[in-house]
Amino acid sequence: MVTYLQIAEFLGNKKLARVVGNILHNNPDENKYPCYKVVNSKGKLSENFAFGGIEKQKEKLEKEGIEVINYFVDLNKYQYKE
Repeated sequence: MVTYLQIAEFLGNKKLARVVGNILHNNPDENKYPCYKVVNSKGKLSENFAFGGIEKQKEKLEKEGIEVINYFVDLNKYQYKE
């Protein structure tokens, strides 16, 4: 799991987190770019997940063994850290 903010910081500008979200919302290929693994900085899933909404994102994460509680994931447990 990563956050929109992590991706923006990796790209060099943490102020671009919303832009990252918009780009992922327009993702043309969920298999090539697994955007379901990206959440906000509080661990909340996207209500506007591009490939079926929040329930579909939850389903995909749980299928990989990631626990989702009230549409949040525990970033202390699942977040990618370098």
